[in-house]
Amino acid sequence: MADNNGTRTLLTIICEAVLETRLLHDLESLGAPGWTVSDARGRGSRGIRTAGWDNDGNVRVEVVCARELAVKLSEHVQQHFYQDYAMICFLTPVEVLRPHKF
Repeated sequence: MADNNGTRTLLTIICEAVLETRLLHDLESLGAPGWTVSDARGRGSRGIRTAGWDNDGNVRVEVVCARELAVKLSEHVQQHFYQDYAMICFLTPVEVLRPHKF
């Protein structure tokens, strides 16, 4: 469970836009309290990815939650998507100003 001092974990997932609906469904099913989605662009091992909401672009999904849940979500993402899709996932400790919301 989240502590009261405002420390939470930010799970960031950058992936192919084609995964957005499926990924958000999985996050909700696994207990994510909410998320933010934005378009993303960049270059990596699979080449340059353009921004946009079409299936050729990338999305950035961010979830702020307790560390235990962030680890659970990231493990699910790795097991179900890493092998077949361009994706990066990372965890960052963050201080939130309204810890009761997370």
